[in-house]
Amino acid sequence: MKRRNFARRPGCAVEATLDLIDGKWKGVILFHLLAGTQRFGELRRRMPGITQRMLTKQLRALEEDRLVIRKVYAEVPPRVEYTLSEIGESLRLVIETLRAWGEGHQERLSCAPASDPVKAPDRAA
Repeated sequence: MKRRNFARRPGCAVEATLDLIDGKWKGVILFHLLAGTQRFGELRRRMPGITQRMLTKQLRALEEDRLVIRKVYAEVPPRVEYTLSEIGESLRLVIETLRAWGEGHQERLSCAPASDPVKAPDRAA
C-alpha cells in the first residue's frame, strides 16, 4: 500500500499515524493482537462483521507497514500466526486510549446498543 508523503506539513505526525491505522478494521485488529499472537481464524471469530477477504487485505496492509508480523508454519494444513511487531507494540498506548475513550463515550456512538424507540403520541383524527 502506497503511503502519502507527510514531510514538512503541519500535523504531519498525526496524519501519518492515522494513515497507518485508518479504516474500520485496522485498529480493531491491532486491539485484538494486543492480547498476543493470534491465528487467522481466531481473529475472524473475534470480529464477526469482517469478511475473510477484508481481514486478509487488512492484515497484509498491517504487515506491509511493519506493524504486524506474519509467521507461516510448514504444516498440513498450513498454520499462520499474527503478532504485533515492535513498531506495532509501540501503538499499545494509542489503541488502549482509543478503547478507553470509546467506552467512556459509548452511549453517543453508533456502536452503542439500540435504545427503546420513543413512541409518538397518538393523534386523534
